[in-house]
Formats: sequence, C-alpha cells, structure tokens
Amino acid sequence: MSNDQSLAPASDLAANSKTRFPNESAEYRKARTALLAEEIELRRQIQRVAKQRRALPPGGETRNYRFLDEAGKEVGLADLFGRHDTLFTYFWMYGPERERSCPMCTSFVGSLDLPTPDIEQRIAIAIVGRSPVSRQIDFARERGWSHLKFYQTVGDDFAHDYGGLDPEGAENAIITVWQRRGDKVNLFWAAEGGFETADPGFYPHLAPDPTPLWNILDMTPGGRGTDWYPKLAYPSS
Repeated sequence: MSNDQSLAPASDLAANSKTRFPNESAEYRKARTALLAEEIELRRQIQRVAKQRRALPPGGETRNYRFLDEAGKEVGLADLFGRHDTLFTYFWMYGPERERSCPMCTSFVGSLDLPTPDIEQRIAIAIVGRSPVSRQIDFARERGWSHLKFYQTVGDDFAHDYGGLDPEGAENAIITVWQRRGDKVNLFWAAEGGFETADPGFYPHLAPDPTPLWNILDMTPGGRGTDWYPKLAYPSS
C-alpha cells in the first residue's frame, strides 16, 4: 500500500463516486457519501494492519507436533505445508467427547470449504481436531464440504501449547498461521482475541474478521442483533 501521506483524502474519493441509485433522496446520498469516506478509511486501516502483520519477526520455533491424516498415516506439522512455505490451521472444537461439532466452528469451517482451492494457490490450509479423522470427515460430508483436509492431533500437546485446551480440559478454537524456513517451522501469527479483549456487548473477535456470518449481518439495517449464533440445523422452510 502507498504511504498514507500520498493518498487523496478519503472524503475526496467518496465525493468523486458517481454511483447513484433509483429514487434516493438527497439526505440518503449525503449520509451514504459520508459513510463511504469511513469505509475507505477502514479499508486503508485494514491494509495498514495487514502490512504490520506481514512485518512480524519470526515467532517461536514449534515442537515436532504429530498428526494422523485421512489414511491414518502419522505426519508432522511440516508435512502439512505440502509445496508451500505458509500454512493456515484451524483447530476446531470437535473433540471425541463432543456429540456434535461446535456450531460456531461449523459455520466458520463451512465458510472455508468452497474457497479452499483458491486459497491453496498461495498457502496450505488444514483443519485440525482431536477426534479421529474419519469422524471429522463424516461430519464434513454431512455438511457437504469436499475441499478441506482434516487431521487428528496425536496427543494433546499441540492443543495445550496453543490454547486449544484450557487447564480444565475445555476446548477452544485456534486460528494459527505457520511459516516454514528450511527444516524449521515457526509460528507466524495466531489469533489472540479472547473474551478479555472484547468490547462490551460484542462477541470477541479480531478485525478484519474472516467470519462471513458477522460481516454480512453488519451490512444490514438490523445488524447482528442478539440471535445471530449459528445452529447445526434449521427447520425446513
């Protein structure tokens, strides 16, 4: 992204927009143009944050965590990279003690499935859980997912070390990005937006958040409301 000082003011760009809609009032256009300026500023902030994230120094070198793949073969974290030097992993709350997957995890993992081939042009992506891979895949097929790769953790060291299991044994979701440097794997970035970082009245998450559920509802007049939490099944319409 260009240096902010070289960019035209967001308000000027918004004023230059030629988009108009049928029957809109002058009041609507004025408010929409002001909002567009804020959206442009937000876009720039997102780009600044992404640039700052890319500039992170290497995180801690990882242990030789082990996983089981779909064929039951034991593999290491480095093997999940495939041909790439960057790996995105999502540890979902679907341990063997759970009858069903966490609804929020299900909503998020589902949103990753279709774009996975596009994502894998640049990086590797893996869904990791404590349940046997066969159980994870059965649930994935039930949901209609077909592109994601699933792995079972061997033991709970990975989950404990990166926050997927708390000291009481409760599961938490983990988003992590890894970087492979030669024969070493380092943590590049991990989500740290827990409840202690949440603003009053908001479910904890980061910005930009990759969850379509929130992003789409935020574009609507009613916003998220209080009944946004996803379900695993809905009544037939």
